[in-house]
Amino acid sequence: MKRLISLFAFALFLGINTLNAQVSNRLEMIDIFNLEYISDPQISPDGSQIIYVRNFKDIMNDRNLSNLWIVNFDGTQNRPLTTGEQNDRSPRWSHDGSKLAYMSNKSGKSELYLRWMDTGEEMILVNSELTPSNIQWSPDDKYLSFNMFVAEASASPIRMPAKPKGAKWNAPPKYIDKLGWRRDGAGEVPAGHQQLFTVPVSGGTPRQLTDAAFNHSGAVWAKDGQHLYFSANMRPDQEIEGRDSDIYSIALATGELTKLTDRYGPDGSPRVSPDGKTIAYTGGDDNYKGYQLSKLYLMNSDGSNSRLISGDLDRDVNNVTWAADGKGLYFQYVDKGHPKIGYITTKGKVTEITDGLGGTSLGRPYTSGAYSIAANGNYAYTWAETQLPADLGVGNNGNNKRLTNVNEDLFEYKQLGKVEEIWYKSSVDGLDINGWIVTPPDFDPNKKYPLILEIHGGPFSSYGPMFSGEIQLMAAAGYVVLYTNPRGSTSYGEAFGNEIDKNYPSQDYDDLMSGVDEVIKRGYINEDQLFVTGGSGGGVLTSWIIGKTDRFAAAVVAKPVINWYSWALNSDMSAFATRYWFEKKPWEDSEKYMKHSPISLVGNVTTPTMLLTGEADLRTPIHESEQYYTALKLRGIETAMVRIPNAYHGIAAQPSNLIAKVSAILTWFDKYKTESVPLDRQR
Repeated sequence: MKRLISLFAFALFLGINTLNAQVSNRLEMIDIFNLEYISDPQISPDGSQIIYVRNFKDIMNDRNLSNLWIVNFDGTQNRPLTTGEQNDRSPRWSHDGSKLAYMSNKSGKSELYLRWMDTGEEMILVNSELTPSNIQWSPDDKYLSFNMFVAEASASPIRMPAKPKGAKWNAPPKYIDKLGWRRDGAGEVPAGHQQLFTVPVSGGTPRQLTDAAFNHSGAVWAKDGQHLYFSANMRPDQEIEGRDSDIYSIALATGELTKLTDRYGPDGSPRVSPDGKTIAYTGGDDNYKGYQLSKLYLMNSDGSNSRLISGDLDRDVNNVTWAADGKGLYFQYVDKGHPKIGYITTKGKVTEITDGLGGTSLGRPYTSGAYSIAANGNYAYTWAETQLPADLGVGNNGNNKRLTNVNEDLFEYKQLGKVEEIWYKSSVDGLDINGWIVTPPDFDPNKKYPLILEIHGGPFSSYGPMFSGEIQLMAAAGYVVLYTNPRGSTSYGEAFGNEIDKNYPSQDYDDLMSGVDEVIKRGYINEDQLFVTGGSGGGVLTSWIIGKTDRFAAAVVAKPVINWYSWALNSDMSAFATRYWFEKKPWEDSEKYMKHSPISLVGNVTTPTMLLTGEADLRTPIHESEQYYTALKLRGIETAMVRIPNAYHGIAAQPSNLIAKVSAILTWFDKYKTESVPLDRQR
């Protein structure tokens, strides 16, 4: 998949003299463009083949691209199904295995394609300016259902006089009357909603099934092929009550809607049993906690007899699939930082099928992954290792095998840092904390190394034993890196997650400092060379840390919240945060908002600090970084600000931005290392 790049192209990109360039056995910044990974593996109904998405990068145009590949379950005949500099994604087999639906932008816009597997012939099934999603086959394979955004009229009440012929006026004023008028990753949200459609596979015009002014999502077919089940929040006040969704059914013949669930809380992701009599779905009773488990429920297809079956599992349940015999369900979950496939009977007994999922987050080591399972029990999944991004794995009843090695050409000569899992006690209360240490290539425990503490965001999320391009680049630069899951992290149970409920940041600071002390005990860390960084929630904690201690030589605060009051009224998640992360609105309890704001500790900071944020960030808007930057400058603290142009909250979504982020962090830390570091680390 990777394209050969000339030495001249390398020189242009790196700005170095090619005559002096040498091949390094350590991971380099430019190698980010050479990383590939597998995602969305879809096993055929008979379990004999897998179609998967193979993701790669375009160094000349700074893009993420993907094609579809197909391989037999035994690993033979691994070959591309599509090719080209495009994005092919969301492959979905028909029930009889004869056809494939998938999305692609190879025509220049994102369209729904239908492919006959025996001949390879294709047709565009839905040609639209908008993008279909959640593709589902009808039970008889004659139709597809999908979601698609439908614009709605939104005329401005502001009336402007007609301008004279030839006059050049400014664009008319924008009239906004919605709370969620912008969203990170998208910008200003156009008027409209996600609606449900069906289309015959023989071709024709898609039929719009819904038109209510609400988002309809997650639709699946009833066994009779005459109904769809879906999730929606149809509350008139859904902008405020954003989590209170329910399961509905819609009759295709009449459009009649039937509400099947009715409790305060999120219900979604319906899945129909093989006999059509039972619906599985995920959700929970909303109790306004910062972290609430996604639990698994069953109900009759008419909505009666709802019952919780995952009550004994203190973990989030996701990606649910019925077993072929209808006696249980497969699902995905994360246990103490390790993503797994599980099986649960309809009575609630849980069995682990396999672990080792993940590897689809190239930047930081967030838990991730995907799987699919066939009627005969064969499954395919994203195979995760600490030393590699996701490959394709298959198995049956725990007997697993890796089928691909998409980064073999790169890692056959690149040495990576070793990843070691650790557990330790928090100094504040003895709580068990999980973490991972990454040591540089050619690590010598008899030497002293600088340490980087890298902190995850969320705050309700988790790291795991996954490949991380960012952390491996830090290790390659000669740093030992520590990353942990302090209290508040997911995958350790609901109580552990809610240790920071309405109290963030707090004792998670002690968990992180105890982790640093644990690594120092090992004898190979230079205690005068401690560095700290983190993004989003990790940026909050980084700025909190340097307001409470001066033990770090330098810090990089990435896309942080600095002032909860200003953030709560500017973020794209204001309605959620002011209800689930705080008990009151900012003006009702300004003291509480300030108590947990890093800006309240800025008077204590002596640590040289860099701020790093995307200029288009709407999740933690850049004005948060600007506040902190200005405050530190006014105090005379060594400070710099790095602004990533055109980047939303997910800075590393674009390959060069991932490089820019890590390069900025290492540039700042290298500046404050005791030993000198070459300006050009690529030499």
